[in-house]
Amino acid sequence: MSLTIPGSDLHLAWKKFIETGETTKNINPEITDAWERCTAAGVDPYAGRSEFVLEEVKLREVLEDHQELIDLARPFMNNLYKFVAGSGFIVLLCDEHGYIMETIGDRDVKGDTDELNFQTGALWTEEEIGNNGVGTSLVMRRPFQVTGFEHFCRKHHKWTCSGSPIFNENREMIGILEMSGPVEKTHLHTLGMVVAATEAIEHQMHIHRQNRELTMLNNRMYSIINSVSDGVIILDSFGEIIHANPALERILDRRLNLSGKAIENLVENTLVIRDMLVSGKGFKDVELTIRNGTNLSCLASGEVLRDEQGRITGASVFIDTIKNVHSLVNRFSGAQATFQFEDIIGESEELMEAIRIGTRAAVSDSNVLLQGDSGTGKEIFAQAIHNRSSRANHPFVAINCGAIPRELLDSELFGYVEGAFTGAKKGGRPGKFEMASGGTLFLDEIADLPLVKQVALLRVLQERKIMRVGGNRVIPVDVRIICATNKNLLELVKKGHFRHDLYYRLNVISITLPPLKNRKEDILLLLNHFLESYSKRMSISTPVVEPQVLHYLQNYSWPGNVRELQNVVERMLNISAGNKLTMDHLPPELMPQPAYTEPEEQSIEVPTLEEERKRLKEMQAQQETEEIIALLTACGGNVSEVARRMGISRNTLYRKMRQYNIMR
Repeated sequence: MSLTIPGSDLHLAWKKFIETGETTKNINPEITDAWERCTAAGVDPYAGRSEFVLEEVKLREVLEDHQELIDLARPFMNNLYKFVAGSGFIVLLCDEHGYIMETIGDRDVKGDTDELNFQTGALWTEEEIGNNGVGTSLVMRRPFQVTGFEHFCRKHHKWTCSGSPIFNENREMIGILEMSGPVEKTHLHTLGMVVAATEAIEHQMHIHRQNRELTMLNNRMYSIINSVSDGVIILDSFGEIIHANPALERILDRRLNLSGKAIENLVENTLVIRDMLVSGKGFKDVELTIRNGTNLSCLASGEVLRDEQGRITGASVFIDTIKNVHSLVNRFSGAQATFQFEDIIGESEELMEAIRIGTRAAVSDSNVLLQGDSGTGKEIFAQAIHNRSSRANHPFVAINCGAIPRELLDSELFGYVEGAFTGAKKGGRPGKFEMASGGTLFLDEIADLPLVKQVALLRVLQERKIMRVGGNRVIPVDVRIICATNKNLLELVKKGHFRHDLYYRLNVISITLPPLKNRKEDILLLLNHFLESYSKRMSISTPVVEPQVLHYLQNYSWPGNVRELQNVVERMLNISAGNKLTMDHLPPELMPQPAYTEPEEQSIEVPTLEEERKRLKEMQAQQETEEIIALLTACGGNVSEVARRMGISRNTLYRKMRQYNIMR
């Protein structure tokens, strides 16, 4: 079917549609659909010139918003035009709304082009000038070509318009590239050329975006490097310094001019750095000596830099003084106290009394002993006390004394030096006391601390100093101790399972947390809190609770306390299908059990006074034996040092060692 010859089937089909609104079957349905859209929009088929042109202010905004696209597209528009130069073609770049932003075309066809209005800011949508390469591509969101009588408007019948949308990386249309020219000079591959140019523009946009991101990333990297408190050195693959950040100048207290110089100009022992550049293996926490008039000991870590092929292009070395490193570790490793007293839910008299004592304890620096059954919220109280205290901006470090093997407790609490034992980390490791220095150390399950370790803990609490395992350097520590236990420590003291002197050292301020069974009035408050919290987390509406379920919840003994209630609420929400919690969702253990009969009380044999004295002497001897053994181990067998620490003479110590059969 001819697209350009008057009287052809297509021409007759166009005339028929304009005169009667009827479509012809053998016409491309996408063309007839476009004609129908034009008719519905009230387009005049005998017009076709864009009469809507953006005002200057609005046009300037459009051009500024699309300046990057215009700049990127212009070279490709020029290349596209070179193929058709001198043949009456115009290359257009429009925005995503159809407004012309850029044109490149032959000067000898201006008369024809003026008839259609190719000026910047003219609107080329279907609603304005009928179907065309720009407007129809906007509608179809894909490349489209309209030739000759396929145009709805008669003024376009001698033109072929080939348009292709331009998409960004998010598949959002940001513009249209179109080439219009005389019908008789249109090539079979005209649309393909426009599509190829569009793809090239999109590819160039992708490259441009990547380059921009790389530039931003590079700027951010240097911004970060220049803002961190650690000194940072960037090296090339030959070990020459590319960049040294301001923090390094602050550490060395002098201006640096190291660019292009070998690392040996700054660092004395560079073997680990040179080895990294050759092997590609980074290093961490290695002590290096910085040349700074007087040698300065620093802790350094390094990582290699690689290109996309994995080749080593250089390295980054982070440097800080030993003092600053310890301060940073203390600051970040313990910053985990998140709970405040306001987060504790309940209104019962016993709980409010515990909160009252806790808030008073917070303003003090004395040791605190938290006692209560499992699940009553002892760590929440510990964090709340810390956050209300003057140490709130310092570390809160927690350790469960019952969860760590006996042989690892010393290294966990006091740290160790390199080579202290098999498997010791290179460079050693600070213990919890060092990490909590300046803040709070929370010793959970303190009752499970072995007697031998109780001796060492008591010594630290008395002297406020620690010595790492395998080390000989005394390290001062400043910590506030909060302990917690679910056992009766005083009973353990009487039985000889807990040192009485350590007990009185820890039990300065005692806070007893009430079990949930004594807080019946708080159960409903806690229930509502957990329901709202878990419903929000599960993205469901908060369910209604049947009155019978509330009755059982409020009359259950809750041996697991608040933690058990929290678990029950989460379990019920997970198994409930609707927005109501019924008896079917209640765990079996909360249902009433058969009556329990207490066994008859057995008679207790009361020891005689002489037996009790003998037991206390044996307990004291056992504690003294463990203390001497622990100090001999800590002091490397130095009897004089042990005697000094115990406050007794060497002869007395030798006598006790013979008495308790202790070998050096």
